[in-house]
Amino acid sequence: MAGEEGGPQEPRSGSPPLRPSPASPPATERRFASVARVTDTPSPKPPADGARGSFPDTFFDALLVVAFGGPEGMDDVIPFLENVTRGRNVPRERLEEVAHHYERFGGVSPINAQNRALIAALGPELDAHGIDLPIYLGNRNWRPFLRDTLREMRDDGVQRALAFFTTGFSSYSSCRQYRENIADAQAEVGPDAPEVLRTRAFYNHPGFVEANADRVAKALETVRPGAHLLFTAHSIPEAMASRSRYETQLAETARLVAERVGGPEHALAYQSRSGSPRVPWLQPDVCDQIRELAEHGVQDVVVSPIGFVSDHMEILFDLDVEARDAAEEAGIGFARAQTAGTHPAFVSMIRELVQERLDVDVPRRAVGRYGASHDICMAGCCLPA
Repeated sequence: MAGEEGGPQEPRSGSPPLRPSPASPPATERRFASVARVTDTPSPKPPADGARGSFPDTFFDALLVVAFGGPEGMDDVIPFLENVTRGRNVPRERLEEVAHHYERFGGVSPINAQNRALIAALGPELDAHGIDLPIYLGNRNWRPFLRDTLREMRDDGVQRALAFFTTGFSSYSSCRQYRENIADAQAEVGPDAPEVLRTRAFYNHPGFVEANADRVAKALETVRPGAHLLFTAHSIPEAMASRSRYETQLAETARLVAERVGGPEHALAYQSRSGSPRVPWLQPDVCDQIRELAEHGVQDVVVSPIGFVSDHMEILFDLDVEARDAAEEAGIGFARAQTAGTHPAFVSMIRELVQERLDVDVPRRAVGRYGASHDICMAGCCLPA
């Protein structure tokens, strides 16, 4: 099933900030400031293509963590999946099939709890570096929905938020679609919804590489010497991939992480594809690749899901169940590295991404063959096929 883990039910109202908001100005000051901002702001507002903001480049008064979202009980699962697949004509039987995956975990995806844990770790990191921003969480597909979070932010007096997308790579589904989701939420909230700009793609940030390399090194300790390192990411349609740097960025992260752990043989595979079998998606599939490695005499494989930042359902089922079963059937040893999660290097990386937008003199760190990614997406980039 594409994405992580839909909901036509009426959502709860709002998502309070997960860190305290700074003191808001009096209501009259907030109202007139908002009126002035709306009057001066062209339509549409950031993050829409070509939109210009109303504030200095380094002004932000909140941080918004943007994520996929996931169900938190069996009653949520089918509505959640309907949200994920809306407009794609996915048969009901397929939704019910995927829903069975969630039954193993009581219908609870760990993704929301993991994002809350990330925010809990990020708060003290920001505080330690003098960054006073309230942090909010907004999801594409489940509570707290982006529209509710932006409404709460507006009511708290937030004018311009910096968004951290919980994906480090460029493609329609991992970047542009989130920007579209934010723009849709702004339209629902109204003209006084906050502006939202995003942090840059972080696939080659040294903190992301370090966090993943540390996870891989620990997994390599559990298998025999000479294990093959297999990196994975979410498969997407080939036509969609051709309109972005998704494959190039993934290959670069894989190379950087493999070099950092001593340069074992490695490859990149894809997982969790969905959609019509007539539509070509990125290959090879992780299970097929494991079988092929076994046929070539590889004794152990360590799978590192570098395309993801948390151990959510697509990791717990697609890798820890299906890929592990494929390895056992092929007679090859299997270990799975954790994702970056709340690794200190990853948390520090997010703080750096925020810092560099607040202060133009902060270095924009990147490693490898490519420099730091752009802050503002070009008009027309990462379009769907």
